[in-house]
Amino acid sequence: MRIHIRHDTRYTYDRPVFIEPTSVRLTPREDATQRLIRHEITFDPPPEGVSECVAHDGSTERILWFSGERAAITIHATSIVETLRANPFDYIITHAPARELPVSYPPAMRDALAAYTAGAPAHESVVAWSERYAAETGRDTAAFLMRLAEVVHGSFHVIERLDGDPFDAAATLEGREGACRDVAMLYVEACRVQGLAARFVSGYSVHNPPETTQHELHAWAEVYLPGGGWRAFDPSLGLAVADGHVALTSGPDHRLAAPVTGSYRGTGASSALAYDIHIRAEDAEGA
Repeated sequence: MRIHIRHDTRYTYDRPVFIEPTSVRLTPREDATQRLIRHEITFDPPPEGVSECVAHDGSTERILWFSGERAAITIHATSIVETLRANPFDYIITHAPARELPVSYPPAMRDALAAYTAGAPAHESVVAWSERYAAETGRDTAAFLMRLAEVVHGSFHVIERLDGDPFDAAATLEGREGACRDVAMLYVEACRVQGLAARFVSGYSVHNPPETTQHELHAWAEVYLPGGGWRAFDPSLGLAVADGHVALTSGPDHRLAAPVTGSYRGTGASSALAYDIHIRAEDAEGA
């Protein structure tokens, strides 16, 4: 599938401010699941400097720095991406101890994945919830991952919440509702209860959830499986991710997967964020 994306982000301030160095991760990543056909990103007004970096997860990160005061900054990104994974189940788990829950990775792999299995201990309610579906699926890893996504989609109310960090996973579980980033972090934590390496992903989906009024940034989870690599699951849509998603960046949690992060200095100043995202999909053969 070929996916066309236009994403405009605008920050405005009620008085001129000094903008601190800002991280921008709006370039779709390139890997076995997606190929970047075309990409352009511009900044208005232009920053003093831009450094293109390879981020911690291998995605592209731009660090912007500025001189003088600014009253606004606009980021305009356009991309054409060819998504490649038509079948999300085209793998076998090659390490036997990873086929059943709780999983065990080979030692070298376990060390490399430590950031994605660690974190604060999960709340007892999240542990119990994870254990419930591990038992229900016969402790089969692949079945558990799919079942967990289906349960969230079928029994949680996914809401539109444009701003703010993800809710605590236990709070999302208790309330049985949240935005895509909230249920993504719940999914990540439930997977880690079973020893699975899991990470938070930011990007786009051609499947516009019914609770949204327009296309917006989307969030889901990826889980590392020996023999399958990083495999994506979208709990807000209840599916294993195939070619309808475009990943930008990822991290152990949302903090390293935010498409734009930065701050500003200005006494008494306040800011506002506006964005406009357009997504169009077409068959790659007909592009």
